[in-house]
Amino acid sequence: MMRPFALEVFFSKWEFTAKHHMTASDAESMDLSELLSLASDDDRAGFETLWLGYTETWGAPALRDEIAKTYETLDAHNILCFAGAGEGIYVMMKCLLSADDHMIVPVPNYQSAETVPLDICEVSAVPMRYQAAGNNAGWQLDIQQIKDAIRPNTKAISVNFPHNPTGFIPTLDEINELVALCRHHGLTLFSDEVYRGIELDETDRIPQLADLYEKAVSLNVMSKSYGLPGLRIGWTASQDIPLLEQAEKYKHYLSICNSGPSEQLSLIALRAREQILVRNRSILRRNVTILETLFAEFPGLIEWQRPKGGCVAYPRFAGPEGGELFCQKLIEEAGILLLPASLYESDIAPATPDHFRIGFGRETGFAAGIEAMRQHFRRHYGEFAT
Repeated sequence: MMRPFALEVFFSKWEFTAKHHMTASDAESMDLSELLSLASDDDRAGFETLWLGYTETWGAPALRDEIAKTYETLDAHNILCFAGAGEGIYVMMKCLLSADDHMIVPVPNYQSAETVPLDICEVSAVPMRYQAAGNNAGWQLDIQQIKDAIRPNTKAISVNFPHNPTGFIPTLDEINELVALCRHHGLTLFSDEVYRGIELDETDRIPQLADLYEKAVSLNVMSKSYGLPGLRIGWTASQDIPLLEQAEKYKHYLSICNSGPSEQLSLIALRAREQILVRNRSILRRNVTILETLFAEFPGLIEWQRPKGGCVAYPRFAGPEGGELFCQKLIEEAGILLLPASLYESDIAPATPDHFRIGFGRETGFAAGIEAMRQHFRRHYGEFAT
């Protein structure tokens, strides 16, 4: 039996009760009327007159066509839709792996990226490296460590760029090295790309790996960069058609098909994707500056390196009491929700002590949460104030 999903257990307790949700992993969402205002007349009519029956297991043809347009080399037949990214991870791991296989996963990571394969086969962790200062300050992934972890029975490598929770994005040279490594060993490269499109500097954006490599599987979703988690629409893209066909058959035992209204709304959003992503990048850039201003008011309290992409960062609490107690006091005394490092501890890797996840993708409530943090810092860590 897979171990409980620690992050989701934690969220089930706090996500909807905390006064200030400051660790959200998605971009700013919108209400239904706002999304429909982005629709063409035909697409709006398509939503309002939608027949509420079963949809195609692969996903609505128009939706798959639009998703394919977000890739450079793929067509609709390379796209398989799922009920969110979580179903996509689960199904692809079940179809890719067997008990005799081995998989490599960087850590920390989104828990299901390691827990689901670990329920099937052996999994090795490759720790992300953190450096507090210097020319290479921030988080890095060591490709050499991935090479060293490959075994004769290694079947796949799982990656996540922009990375959750650190915001790390590799260079194009590093991506090409990783693809060459997988091609040399015949490995499947599973690539979680749910934060692509909301890089703080667009020049850091890397290609989607399903475009680059014949045995890559790219995962994406409406939840993160697009800020529409309530739609529960995700997808995998791959040149490996037999793998997608196998996954489609596995999906028959799970969601069977996606929600028709959600598919139509996702189609509307994807057709307005540039407008949505421009808005969300603007929010990210504004919020990260506000966050850095707060940390600068208390030098030495938080070790901070600006993430390159995504809605979350993984700084380190450098104060006197440790990161776990820091997060605990924030939620219990000030109603401020952060994710402590203990939630990233796993069966294959220890936690990264004193780090915590903070989100900065939402506009709603962000300024109020920052001010609540400022007041909490003044009460408890006044010796660090400038």
